[in-house]
Amino acid sequence: MVSQATPLLPKKIVLLGTDTMERHQSPTPKSKTSAAFTLVELLVVISIIAILAGLSFPAVNGAMDSAKKTQAKSQAVQIAAAVTAYEMEYGKLPTFTGTTVDKTFVDILTTNNSRGIVFLEAQEWKKGKGGTNANGYCDPWSSNTPYSISMDTNYDNQVGVSTNGSTATNSSIMKKVGVWNVPTNSKYQVRSWD
Repeated sequence: MVSQATPLLPKKIVLLGTDTMERHQSPTPKSKTSAAFTLVELLVVISIIAILAGLSFPAVNGAMDSAKKTQAKSQAVQIAAAVTAYEMEYGKLPTFTGTTVDKTFVDILTTNNSRGIVFLEAQEWKKGKGGTNANGYCDPWSSNTPYSISMDTNYDNQVGVSTNGSTATNSSIMKKVGVWNVPTNSKYQVRSWD
């Protein structure tokens, strides 16, 4: 007995998109699908993207503030280290009577010393980065207010420093030099001895 195999292809070949295609049901308005976005769907997607972007802005601002604070702290420590290196080279602290790291003091630490040694490499001031300008060595937030400095000129291993971010000293620490900024907002306070 010979068994008959079922054919793999249907007896009637139907090409999609031709008139000979058989339909079991006629299309209804609900069964029609579209591959394009509707205006409402597009607006929903745009609003979701806007909400996500809005949620990320505080995180981005917080990261930028943290980066500026880290940069300012690094600059304060570099200034203090430059003064210490100057003292080690010359056996005395720089001859300076001011209380801020102004242009004259930056010149002493860069090239205007008797041996022409560069103790401090300072870049031009840029917003968000800090650096030197006509006012002196300023922090990343303000180009008008240079860092404050206090040096142990009587060599008792104590310096008067500010712990509240003002220019006036209100505390003392056991260091040769203390450098701090005078920010407009206390959360941006940095000190070289912390």
